[in-house]
Amino acid sequence: MSGSGKVRVAVLISGRGSNMIALAEAARDPDYPADIVLVLANDPQAEGLARAAAMGLPTQAIDHRAFPDRVSFDAAIDAALRAARVDLVVLAGFMRILTPGFVEAWAGRMINIHPSLLPLFKGTHTHEQALAAGVRLHGCTVHFVVPELDAGPIVAQAAVPVHEGDDADSLAARVIVQERQLYPAALALVAGGQARLEGGRVVINAEPPDGVLFSL
Repeated sequence: MSGSGKVRVAVLISGRGSNMIALAEAARDPDYPADIVLVLANDPQAEGLARAAAMGLPTQAIDHRAFPDRVSFDAAIDAALRAARVDLVVLAGFMRILTPGFVEAWAGRMINIHPSLLPLFKGTHTHEQALAAGVRLHGCTVHFVVPELDAGPIVAQAAVPVHEGDDADSLAARVIVQERQLYPAALALVAGGQARLEGGRVVINAEPPDGVLFSL
């Protein structure tokens, strides 16, 4: 916890950091239960680092290419998180697969957002997968991170319709709008203690905002 009693959060990014910005804007509210104490990227050229610094957020780059393997890279990330006294890790477009050891060390304290309604369409190219499957609803999911990729107990989901004539870009644009609303809401639930893990599921003690489907 920070001195203000808020949960200390690190946001891990690899690129532009659009969801990180949405989280940072939400965290400006004095009543928001989380403080972003570190924005960390695996690419020193990640645009999101400059955007975070412009918002006054502490930033750090740990270039994954400087390490011989994933274990040593993850150890460097872990050391940075602990040095910043981080309580909760938030993955926001972090394009590295974390080792099981790292994930287990932060079990119950790390969340991710994925651009599909999990468990559908894991991995990459989710919008293309949704269009190929012919689904009528698509969306995004916030979940706790477990060693299995794009799995883990679901905190919250938001759905969007799939329109006739959609391509991957138009569908992605609709999902991104929901991501930027869903992630701050889900982080607030976790940081505020209103979303808790019980027996491998997330129990929610809050009413969802319009359009948001919490895992009940």
